[in-house]
Amino acid sequence: MPLTRYARIEESPYLRRALDHADLDSSALAVYNHMYHLLHYGDPVAEYWALVDGVTLWDVAYQRQVEIRGPDAMAFTQLLVPRDLSSHEVGQCKYAFMTNPNGGIICDPVILRLDEDRFWLSAADADVHLWCQGLLHKADFDVEVTVPDVAPVQIQGPQASAVMADLFGDEILDLGYYRLVQTRHGALDLVVSRTGWGGLSGYEVYVCGARSDGNAAAEQWWDTVMRAGERHEIMAAAPNHVRRIEAGMLAFGCDIDDGTNPFEVSNGYDWMVDLEQPDDFVGKDALRRIRDEGPTRCLVGVDISGPDLGTFTDGAMPRVLAVNVGDVAVGELTSACYSPRLRKNIGYAMVGIDHGTLGQEFVVNHLVHGCLDAVAVKKPHAK
Repeated sequence: MPLTRYARIEESPYLRRALDHADLDSSALAVYNHMYHLLHYGDPVAEYWALVDGVTLWDVAYQRQVEIRGPDAMAFTQLLVPRDLSSHEVGQCKYAFMTNPNGGIICDPVILRLDEDRFWLSAADADVHLWCQGLLHKADFDVEVTVPDVAPVQIQGPQASAVMADLFGDEILDLGYYRLVQTRHGALDLVVSRTGWGGLSGYEVYVCGARSDGNAAAEQWWDTVMRAGERHEIMAAAPNHVRRIEAGMLAFGCDIDDGTNPFEVSNGYDWMVDLEQPDDFVGKDALRRIRDEGPTRCLVGVDISGPDLGTFTDGAMPRVLAVNVGDVAVGELTSACYSPRLRKNIGYAMVGIDHGTLGQEFVVNHLVHGCLDAVAVKKPHAK
């Protein structure tokens, strides 16, 4: 059944350009964060190899930027996350979990500090601006919360640096990991960060005023990147779930949600929760209790037997799948795919803490392939 485009759901400002590169008979259009975008361009495996071996351009305009501006911007931003932001410098990015009063993760944005009194929360599939406005309504902070007209793309893969150097000059290569710079390219105002969702070398470029003049700024930047990347054989592609599963990167709504607390993720993210910091944050009491009592679940890597489980974006895994030990349900498979490089099915499962040890054997109840054997393995699956 085709997906009908609807006026109440926004279209990515890059969508027309992205569709020019898609196989319209086999690509997939999806809704993410209230926005239409391409889930893949027709061949997710080809996109995977282009990302791993070369360079790809991703439309990630659905990453909404929530701007927090004002004298109390730092204090209010700290209220949102359990990570200690006291060392967060201007020009730096930090990955963080936003938590609710129960300690559940409501989003995992990258926080960009553009000025002393201005932050962006670059958020995926969550109404972060509404959460912030609700908290601000009952709190005494001198800040303004807005959603600016900003639309990012990602330039990802081993050749991403070469494309960026062609666009901005070699000085862009001095940009440190999880650092940002505010710059211009021609008439376009841009923010460039050395961040991304592929676990490889890459950048995000945020186009300010992207939707002005009927998306002219966004389309101008898309065309500029594609021209610069032509000699590097750049491919327009979607954010690649196979690669992020290999790299141990989380997908909100799959691996984590508002019922998942940071201690359950067990992904080397101990630094994401600082309960000793003097500042308060939403969920601090709940997370202190969870730490003291110990989490009851944990997210583990799994290798899965059986036939090719697809690319995650091809409709092969429309929902989480039950995970059993014998006849006992012990958790859920949250993400799974076939890795072309590793030549096996891999994924992540949220299971009871007693079943989270390496080597634990499971049975996955697949919707199509039936019962598949699986085993808990180290994360990430591949660098």
